[in-house]
Amino acid sequence: MKSPLNPARVDFVTLKLFCAIVQSGSITKGASECNLALSAASRRISEFEETVGMALLDRSVKGVTLTHAGHAVMQHALRLFQGFEQLSNELGEYSKGVKGHVRLWANMSALTELLPSALASFLKDCPEIQVEVEEQLSGDIVRALMDGIADIGVFAQGPITTGLETHIMGKDQLVIACSKDHPLSKRKSISFEECLAYDFVGLNRGSSLLELTSRNAERLGKQMSLRIQVRSYDAMCQMIAVNLGIGVLPIQACAAQIKAMGLKVVQLEDAWAKRNLLVATKAGINHSPATKLLSQHLLGKQNSM
Repeated sequence: MKSPLNPARVDFVTLKLFCAIVQSGSITKGASECNLALSAASRRISEFEETVGMALLDRSVKGVTLTHAGHAVMQHALRLFQGFEQLSNELGEYSKGVKGHVRLWANMSALTELLPSALASFLKDCPEIQVEVEEQLSGDIVRALMDGIADIGVFAQGPITTGLETHIMGKDQLVIACSKDHPLSKRKSISFEECLAYDFVGLNRGSSLLELTSRNAERLGKQMSLRIQVRSYDAMCQMIAVNLGIGVLPIQACAAQIKAMGLKVVQLEDAWAKRNLLVATKAGINHSPATKLLSQHLLGKQNSM
């Protein structure tokens, strides 16, 4: 359906004026902050409301307040200004000689295992490119790539990746970790089905690792007994160390914590315990040279642009 709002009839001066009026609670004060005459400011707001097709401000002798539609406009206006500020900052980086900016989102496994050395070598070779790294859950990374919030994602295979271009960056071996006093501590290997007889320590909802283990428990016609859920591998190891349950952990990412806390490792016999770490970008769009360079580097391709 065609939008009733014509973007060509809305300018940044009017949006800035609208925000100033709302924040000050007065058209007079808003006009002053924007260096506009009161009559010019009133005309701009009236024309803006006419363009939108509804009242955005409730006017009274005490000042102005937002209508329901006004609240929606205010929220979107603030997002636009935030985006404009980010654009201004990135252009400033170009003027300083920083010739690229890449937003990289990654899960815990990738950040602790694969990315530190890869990013160090990339930034050494390409010091003119700035990489903004953020740790997120795998499912959130997929959504951020589709929404254009992230440029590159590195996450564990599992979430639906329709609309993304993905490549395998590395492997991630999942194991059972338990305390030295747990009944499983004497085992060298075990099936996941046998593990379901015990309490688990797991990550919070939304984690691809939790989704993977829960899905495989359901395939066996059973459920995991989650005694406690936390947000990090380090917290999982701490809970496992005091025998609050066993946990499924990526051995490469957690080797240091497992050793430091004296945990026992039991190999999982199930095929799904060997999963892939993926590098992904949104498909069907023309990515920046900086994004392409970093993607190639993460995949071990040193091709020049």
